[in-house]
Amino acid sequence: MNRAAPAANAAVAATGRRVTIVRIVIIAVILLGWEALSLSGLLFRDVVPSLAAIGRAIGRLFANAYFYAKLGITVGEIGVGLLIGGVCGLATGILLGANRFLSRAYESFIYYLGPTPKIIFFPVMIMWFGVGSGSKIAMGAVSCFFPIAISAASGMRQIDRVLILVGKSFRASPWQMVSKIYLPAMRDPVVNGVRLGLGVALIGTLLAETKLSNRGMGYLIIQAYSTFDMPKMYALLIVLFVLAIGANALIGRLNRGDMRSRLLPPP
Repeated sequence: MNRAAPAANAAVAATGRRVTIVRIVIIAVILLGWEALSLSGLLFRDVVPSLAAIGRAIGRLFANAYFYAKLGITVGEIGVGLLIGGVCGLATGILLGANRFLSRAYESFIYYLGPTPKIIFFPVMIMWFGVGSGSKIAMGAVSCFFPIAISAASGMRQIDRVLILVGKSFRASPWQMVSKIYLPAMRDPVVNGVRLGLGVALIGTLLAETKLSNRGMGYLIIQAYSTFDMPKMYALLIVLFVLAIGANALIGRLNRGDMRSRLLPPP
């Protein structure tokens, strides 16, 4: 077994290097294709700006304090929306997963409403919460509620029945069952739900900002589009794309780190 472990580690490392090389090649091909398209003249001028123009636009964004103020507004709206929608979705998922009657009565509605474009609720959000940040936070919360609720309900059904019986045999309170039994056992489904919820919360918030707002990243994107400042628009989209990837990777890394600490024996 001791001889097999180094070989397995070497195989994993080699696979990781191949994956990294493939990713680099894909990114390089995309960038080269983009630059070739911008130089070809097949599309209208500046519709596909050169990488250099986009890079200069990104530099101008980072040098402008106005950009950071708008970015902070959008990040705050997404964070609050994710918190509200995540807590409500987690509670709903636990409730549906723990109660078969409620699951049969209401879970189908969540599955039906889940794929529905949440932007159709935006007029209602404006009437309820106004044209300020409240309606954008509500859009983010509604968007992320469904994937988190569905993931939590699915995770509840995957919990080992023995763990639940042990908790009940010790007369654990509902809060103790949730904090000591349910949440630790369904960590992976919940984390996956949060990662999906983060993406749709970002989309919902940005769509709301582009529809009716004079603040936030969505407003900057639609303003750049209206003035046909394509390098700036692409620069804003790239910044948001990178931030979303970073946040998603951070959530996944934290979950993997916690899982590794639980699996490794204490020194």
